[in-house]
Parts: sequence; C-alpha cells; structure tokens
Amino acid sequence: MKTIDRIPTSKIQRASKLVSTGAKVGVNYLKYYGDKLTKSEDEARLKLNENNAEDIYDSLKQLKGSALKVAQMLSMEKSIMPQAYVEKFSLAQFSVPPLSPPLVIKTFKTYFGKMPNELYDSFNTTSVNAASIGQVHMAEKNGKKLAVKIQYPGVAESISSDLALVKPIAMKMFNIKGKDSDKYFKEVEGKLIEETNYILEMQHSKEIAAACSHIPHLLFPQYYEDLSSERIITMDYMDGEHLSEFTAHNTNQEVANKLGQALWDFYMYQIHVLKKVHADPHPGNFLVSKEHNLVALDFGCMKTIPDDFYEPYFELAKPENISDQTLFTSKLYQLEILREDDSEEEIAFFTTMFHELLSLFTQPFHSETFDFSDADFFGKITELGQRYSKNTELRKMNGNRGSKHFIYMNRTFFGLYNLMFDLKAKDIKINNFTTL
Repeated sequence: MKTIDRIPTSKIQRASKLVSTGAKVGVNYLKYYGDKLTKSEDEARLKLNENNAEDIYDSLKQLKGSALKVAQMLSMEKSIMPQAYVEKFSLAQFSVPPLSPPLVIKTFKTYFGKMPNELYDSFNTTSVNAASIGQVHMAEKNGKKLAVKIQYPGVAESISSDLALVKPIAMKMFNIKGKDSDKYFKEVEGKLIEETNYILEMQHSKEIAAACSHIPHLLFPQYYEDLSSERIITMDYMDGEHLSEFTAHNTNQEVANKLGQALWDFYMYQIHVLKKVHADPHPGNFLVSKEHNLVALDFGCMKTIPDDFYEPYFELAKPENISDQTLFTSKLYQLEILREDDSEEEIAFFTTMFHELLSLFTQPFHSETFDFSDADFFGKITELGQRYSKNTELRKMNGNRGSKHFIYMNRTFFGLYNLMFDLKAKDIKINNFTTL
C-alpha cells in the first residue's frame, strides 16, 4: 500500500482539501445529470454514489483524524447510508494508507523524545495496521512481541476545526435543526478528544480488561506504561485475524456461536454492570485467535452511561412497556425524543415512529435466546431505516431528537448487532452475563 509522507495539519490546509473535494463532488453531479439522459434513475444514482464515495474517502484518508473517524462512524449506519458509501468508508476501520517510515521515526521522536531503537530491541517502521487516528507497528523487547500504536501528527489539534467543517454536512444528512443542536457535536468532539489521549485509553483498557477477565473465550492484551505516552501506546501483540476476515470464510456454526456469546456477554456486562461501554464495536477492534477466542482491542472510545438515561432507555426494551401507551410516551419525554414545544402533529408522528423502531430493534431482549443470523430481522431494520430516511414528512420536522447519550449508545448497539449478524451467531443467551 502506498504510504503518506505528510498530513495536512493547519486549518487552512485541511479546509482547502475539503473544498477541492467538494468541487469533485460537484463535477460528479454534472455527470449524474448527463447519465440520467441515457440511463435509468437507479443506474445514474448508483454511479453518482460510487463516484462521490470514492472522491470523499480519498480526501479523508489523506486528512486522517476526526474527519476520517466520522466516515468510519457513518460506515456503520448500514440502514441509512447508500451501499457505496458503506463499502468505501468501512475501509477507515483498519485499512488506510500508513505514514512512511521516515515520518514514523520523526513522529515517534517528537512524541516520545527518543528514537524507537532506544526503547525496543527491534522496531518495524512499516505499519501492520493503519486506521483513522493512529497506526500500529510491530516491535520486540526482552523476547516479547509488542504492538506499538502511534498517533498521526496533528490529529488531536485539528479535532474542533475538522468537526466545524463537517458539521453542516452532518446537520443536513440527519436533519438536525435548532439552537441546542450543539449538544450532539460537543458529545462527539469530547469523545474524539478522549480518543487522542492514549494515557486515558491505557487506563480504560486496563480497567475493562480487569473487570471482564472472567468472561469465557475473551482475551485482552497487556499494556506497558513505561513504553507509552499521551500519543504512543505499547501493548502485547495479539495474533489473530480481524473479525470481518474471519466471518468471510468461517463455516463452523459452533465456533460462531462461541464467539458471538463472548461478544454479547462482553457488551451486556459493560452496559448493565459497569455502566461504561466500549462504544466503537467495528470489526477492526476485534481479532479471532487460532484457538477461536475473541480478542478485544482499542479502548479509546468509552461511553459512561448515566442512570437517568440508562433507566428509561432499557425500560423501553421491555415489550410490556412498549405496549403501555401512557408509560411509553412518558419515557419518550424522559429521553428527549418528545419535546415540550412539539406540536400535536410532531408528537403523533414521533410517537408512532419510535414505537415502530423500538418494537423491532428491541426484539433480542424479548426472549431468553436470540438468533442473530436471522436475515429477516436485519432486513426489516434496514428497510425501516431506509423508509424513514426517505420520508418527506420527517424531513419537514426538526430531527433534533433525543438525549446526547443516544449518539454513542445507538452506535454501540448498531455496531454490536452488525458484528453478531456477520458472525451468524445463533442461540445467544441474552442474559448470560448475569450468571458469569
């Protein structure tokens, strides 16, 4: 893979890159209007999405940082985003052009004050994994194989300006309006800032590993504080293949069920017991070992779940509460889905909409076991998401709905459901975490 010798770090450089990308998107729309004269609307739209996805991703992968992280987050919205965007943006999870070896050494010296060969017995300047915020290198010390994650230069300093650039696009995409919309962007900004603090990530990693070490078939690397800093983190190198690579060839249902149960128990224990969750469940953050154990990596994005959100959120996972109209409505107000200034039309629309969404999305919690290989269940989720994303009535209303905590909690569950479906895990015990 081609390497990168420099990353735009100044506001002007990064803004200029996005402006030039906008110009390419404009040209793609001109081609689209021309294609509509000779092709069907579906064919022309498909080509437009493919061209735009490629041009936007090519720009973001050079910028790296929070701009690329947003693309990674959007790639998990399979029910909302066109397939071309999902396929291209999902590359941001663990496959982007890495820094060149000279830039790696320079970055390491800047962040640590020492050269890699002063800290390790050996250090490979060619990365084995590059993602949105940092890339991973193999090293050895005292006979132990290590993974060293190095943050891209300028990432932490450009978060606020990057989000300011993508904010208008996100507001239009999700139909967010109103003066209090900043609460959502502040939530994302705060989490991205946390993700660039590798000292905090190491604390999270050690805390979660210790708390969840009792869960069967789940492994964590060991972290080394003396070989880590705010922008560099050193851990055990864990052998295995990314979850998406494993699911592409696995045909062993028993193994799929074992991994699926470990993954589900891991998340349920965090959410319901720790009230803090690994809110970045994409395939690049999980490996499958040769022994078919699940390896959890990268705890930069952790979401603390406050009680005043947790309680109404999970009360609406119970079918008897969904069917109780009075209780259901009161919980929608608690979760800020319904607002005191809503019109009767808005109350009726959003109550109906969320009743339909929650009745479907909470189905795994309505029985003792669930089949996450059920294509019909996931097809209904996709169909529902696409239907509401195209709903003209919804577009007329203020999409500024729900507590800020929905952003990362919904991201967690969408990501978890997708991973469980990719595994084709069956007979998963939903409350198994309570007996571990």
